[in-house]
Amino acid sequence: MNPTTLALLIFGACYLAIVTERIHKTIVALFGAALMISLGVVTQEEAFYSHEFGVDYNVIFLLIGMMVIINITRETGLFEVLAIWSAKRAKAQPFRMILLLSAITAVLSAMLDNVTTVLLMAPVTLEITKRLELNPIPFLVPQAMASNIGGTGTLVGDPPNIMIASKADLSYLEFLFVLGPVAMIIMAVFLGGLWFIFGRTLTVAPHLRESMMALKELEAVRDRSLLRRCVWLLALVNVGFCFHGWLHLEPATVALLGASLFMLAGHAKTKEKGLEDLHYLTDVEWKTIFFFIGLFILVGALVKVGAIRELANQLVEFTRGNTAGTTFVVLWGSAVLSAIVDNIPYVAAMNPLIVDLARSLHPTVTEYTDLVHQPDVMPIWWALALGACLGGNGTIIGASANVVIVDIARRAGYPISFWRFSLFGLPVMFGSILISHLYLWLRFF
Repeated sequence: MNPTTLALLIFGACYLAIVTERIHKTIVALFGAALMISLGVVTQEEAFYSHEFGVDYNVIFLLIGMMVIINITRETGLFEVLAIWSAKRAKAQPFRMILLLSAITAVLSAMLDNVTTVLLMAPVTLEITKRLELNPIPFLVPQAMASNIGGTGTLVGDPPNIMIASKADLSYLEFLFVLGPVAMIIMAVFLGGLWFIFGRTLTVAPHLRESMMALKELEAVRDRSLLRRCVWLLALVNVGFCFHGWLHLEPATVALLGASLFMLAGHAKTKEKGLEDLHYLTDVEWKTIFFFIGLFILVGALVKVGAIRELANQLVEFTRGNTAGTTFVVLWGSAVLSAIVDNIPYVAAMNPLIVDLARSLHPTVTEYTDLVHQPDVMPIWWALALGACLGGNGTIIGASANVVIVDIARRAGYPISFWRFSLFGLPVMFGSILISHLYLWLRFF
């Protein structure tokens, strides 16, 4: 069988199985990945060692490192402290808490990456909803959306932006000045739209609100000495994330170094409690980790056989030479495709395509930076960034932050189905892309 046909059949069958949820998505992803390798669509070397077709270990070890950090920090009571503080600032009113937590998530995602942010914010959210006897799903799903919107606005907020910046030779400030404003507009509209969905449906019993407002934040601290160490280490890790480019360290390296320091900080406490030093690793969400491993191999196989590149070619081929047409086809096409497959390999396939398009439009320009910065090429780069980042809100598997949030909710006893997430995510995705369309039109055309 033709490798392209085989890859599409395997991926389609796996996607259908994930959507129907008859089998756990981790099993489906690993089985599909194993089929891709055993049937020769990708080799084992490509699956495990290729930067283009294989597992993205930067994402994998970033997740592992941050999960270890969170497991250790949880034992100090810090998340309970933050939960009480947030609830009191919002007067223990559910909708105000959704707005506050979503806004904080968006801001942090612009400074860090969106996966790290939801890993930090989800435990706080679960603690608040537990104390107020609320369903956490209306809080967690908007946070996943907010993390993707906030991450769109900066170079470091979402991995596709880092990849685009590298290929298009764009700076942090260029991303901030061009995408920052539209991300803030989309976030404002998103928060306003939440009122019509949750504003009048969530209520808290008066006695629970009163008991929450009466709590004192510091009384929730369980281990003051470990808390002090963790706060300093969290600050150090966040500084590392902010300056990882200047330090020439990948975010995964920062996360692993931070996790090692956290385990050293908690070493004495584990001995006092008679626990194993490595019990923090036991609580890592290994189902999520292995789902990502399988998903990277599945999508990498589509990249290798050229399926994603062919789709990308079709997006821009019939508008070649028409800057506005190409820009908006890339915007909408990237959004739809990024909701179906992970946006990282999609952007990897699109980047060289846009460079080739620039060469065909400007054959006499030889300097690379001048070529990719041509006035009729720049809108296409921004359209790719907006489509890839915001399109991830459409489905559970569209963005890494979505997968993490859904698995955290499942672990807490609140499963979120593929269709329930999409019922909320698809309108958010199309609304944000429509705003992006208008923004790009007004700014560049």
